[in-house]
Amino acid sequence: DLDPFVDAQGKEALNFQISVALAALLCFLLMVVVVGFPLLVLVSIAALVLTIIAGIKANEGQAYRYPFAWRLVK
Repeated sequence: DLDPFVDAQGKEALNFQISVALAALLCFLLMVVVVGFPLLVLVSIAALVLTIIAGIKANEGQAYRYPFAWRLVK
């Protein structure tokens, strides 16, 4: 609550991690038909890359909005 930038970026990161967890859950369910294995790898790599990009942007003081993230926490 002390810094609005940190608060906004924290909520954005939380929303992204919730979205990634839901996507991973869907991938685990799709592993029954084998298509979930490559999808889980793809989701994991995308989450890692986007998290690194967001960390670099936040370190530079720039706001970052994750693509493909559901904004559940406002």
